[in-house]
Formats: sequence, C-alpha cells, structure tokens
Amino acid sequence: MISYSNIDPRKQAFIFELDNVLFPEKEYLYQVYYLFAGYLEYTELLDAKVLVNLMVATHEEQGAAKVFDVLQERFKIDEKYRENFEHLHTTAQIPLRIMLYPEMLTLLQDIVVDRKQIFIVTNGAPKTQLNKIKHTDWQGLEAYLTCYFANELVPKPEPDMIHLLLEKHQFQRRDVVMIGHTETDQLCAEACGIDLIKI
Repeated sequence: MISYSNIDPRKQAFIFELDNVLFPEKEYLYQVYYLFAGYLEYTELLDAKVLVNLMVATHEEQGAAKVFDVLQERFKIDEKYRENFEHLHTTAQIPLRIMLYPEMLTLLQDIVVDRKQIFIVTNGAPKTQLNKIKHTDWQGLEAYLTCYFANELVPKPEPDMIHLLLEKHQFQRRDVVMIGHTETDQLCAEACGIDLIKI
C-alpha cells in the first residue's frame, strides 16, 4: 500500500497515470456499456441486461478491445453501431461519478497539503481520457491537477511528454517521481531517468 510518508521528501512533483492507478478503469467502461446497451435496446429491441452482462464478461475475460466484436458476433449487430460504441467512449454522460481508490485519494490530499505538484500523464485517446477526468469525483483536488495526454505527442513508454513536462515546469529528473502500474510506465520512467513507484 502506497503512503506519502514513505516517499522521498525531496520529491517536488508526482506524475500519475489515470486508469487503474487513480481509479479502476472499469468504473467508467461498465457505465459506457450500460448506456450502449440501453441504446441498442431502444433501436434493436434487444434485452439491455443481457447485453450488459455479455459486455462485462467479455471485458473481464478478453479485454476491452474485444467487447464490440463479441457483441456483434453474438447478436448479429450491424457494423454501423461500432462508430456509436466508440463515440460513446469519448462523450458519455455517465450516471455515476468515478470514485478514486481510497489510498490514492489520501495520497493526493497529502501531496497537496505539502504543497507539492501533481501531474497526470495518461495514454489513450485524449477525448476519452478527458471525459473520464470530467466524470471523476476529485473531492476538490481538480484545482491542483495538471493533465497531459501523451497521445498528443507519442504514447508512453516513449518519454517525449515527460521531457516536455520537465522542461516546461523546470524540474530536474531527481525532483520527480512517476506512479504507475504497467510495464509501459516502468519503461517510460527508465527512459526518462526518473524514479517509479509501481502499485
């Protein structure tokens, strides 16, 4: 479990990934599936509950990239709906706010109290990631966040966005720590020469 008191006090800035670091990505995706199922129930007279169960099961077993394909194969859904499905990921007005992991909320609050800087550098489609940020319950912390979308330059593990951040905010590499959970984050931190806390 990550704790602010265990982090080198000389660090001045903290760089987080979003998905499965600050919150569970599935909290967002499952609500997108719910909305899409409701749309198909209205347009194609399919059972929304059955659709949601299949999408969630597919996500758990095969990953998000396979969800539409499995749905399409099982219910003979027209290819035209793929665009609706993908568009919903970037524009969905999800019914429930995304909740931060409790330990990450505490960590963010401790960083703010200690007057250090918080950055989010996230991979993924920028519009989708921005929509997640908009629908997250930050409990007042949003005013302290600076967000960068790596795909606007080149996705991590390429270090370009981190280098830009360091230059723009005038940090030395030793001042900064990344917090992530994937090999992508680890490779990016190594490429930048900055410390990583893997959770």
